[in-house]
Amino acid sequence: MNSSLSKRGSVFKYFYLVVFFALLAGFFNPLITDGSFIVVIFGVLVLFLGLAGGVLLYKSTTSEKRREIYFVGGFALIAISLTLIFQITGRV
Repeated sequence: MNSSLSKRGSVFKYFYLVVFFALLAGFFNPLITDGSFIVVIFGVLVLFLGLAGGVLLYKSTTSEKRREIYFVGGFALIAISLTLIFQITGRV
């Protein structure tokens, strides 16, 4: 019974992240302007890339081993995410 509840909580946690990122990436814009949802999907993936970078930065503060690898990897993923955001908005 307890593992069933924790499994549902885990599924809800990831579903919540996907929905939040979809709304943040502009889910309603293609509905209003008759545009393509490819930009929204790409935006969600870019946000998950930035989230992964943030998780690696957090792991760099809590890990004794491989602290430098997590730190550099986290900032690299965040920099890649920021570059992709600039490319989506056309500012590059």
